[in-house]
Amino acid sequence: MSYPASTTTPLYLTGNQAGLKEFLDKFDVGARSPECECVLWSGDHLFPGTVETLELLRKKGKQIVFVTNNSTKSRADYKKKLEGLGIPSTVEEIFSSSYSSSIYISRILQLPANKRKVFVIGESGIEQELRSENVPFIGGTDPAYRRDVTADDYKQIAAGDPSVIDPEVGVVLVGLDFHLNYIKLALAFHYIKRGAVFLATNIDSTLPNSGTLFPGAGSMSAPLIMMLGQDPVALGKPSQAMMDAIEGKFQFDRSRACMVGDRANTDIRFGLEGQLGGTLGVLTGVSSKEDFVSGPVKPLAYLDKLADLLGAES
Repeated sequence: MSYPASTTTPLYLTGNQAGLKEFLDKFDVGARSPECECVLWSGDHLFPGTVETLELLRKKGKQIVFVTNNSTKSRADYKKKLEGLGIPSTVEEIFSSSYSSSIYISRILQLPANKRKVFVIGESGIEQELRSENVPFIGGTDPAYRRDVTADDYKQIAAGDPSVIDPEVGVVLVGLDFHLNYIKLALAFHYIKRGAVFLATNIDSTLPNSGTLFPGAGSMSAPLIMMLGQDPVALGKPSQAMMDAIEGKFQFDRSRACMVGDRANTDIRFGLEGQLGGTLGVLTGVSSKEDFVSGPVKPLAYLDKLADLLGAES
């Protein structure tokens, strides 16, 4: 059985025992980088068969890395989430966009000694990972930034008052922020105008939750992009900066790795642009069958749900 290129119609593998077996045999790093939300679970609902599927992959000697664009949680948070759902995992198996961003800032960016502080638009997951890399930051969940803008703010920001505009900020990092407001956007805009590097944990336009979609991290960056006429460097899927960081950590053969995901324009694109050996779509999240079959970004194969991989053993 031969597999078509991703530009042709992807294979539908649900119920195809021979096809599933051959697909799994192609990869040493099986089900590589499964996006957690809408592949393994939705909200707090674990999809049936998820635990058994991951056990099957581990039994077959496949390495699993949980890659997520959700920056609101740290790797430690995700480990608790996975284990709370009955999925055994280690922190080292988890690669989040907040961790990817922290690695990029601490190990790749060559910032001047007096410009190493990060202004964060985001939640505690980003803060935890920045701390793990000893990166100083302001903003984030600090209550001082969860307020309305004042007349004095306008004057102090415009004047570059160091009591409001921290002169040591050299990076603005934007992730999903459930408390986004005017003062945060105003400060981020002026930091970047003053030379700070504009980064985004990821640029997902929407966030799946409770069976529908909500504003995603990309929606947080959108006002700044409009104001600046500049796109951020994104450190989540489909950015290949994230793929390079994953490869650097796990030292895997890309031709023997497969990306699993529910979203064509991030998960599947991530695998295709990373030149992985395979991409596998699942229909439990954002992208529909029509998206996978007729859209501009096509996986190598797709399933109704991840647990359909159990059919390889039936």
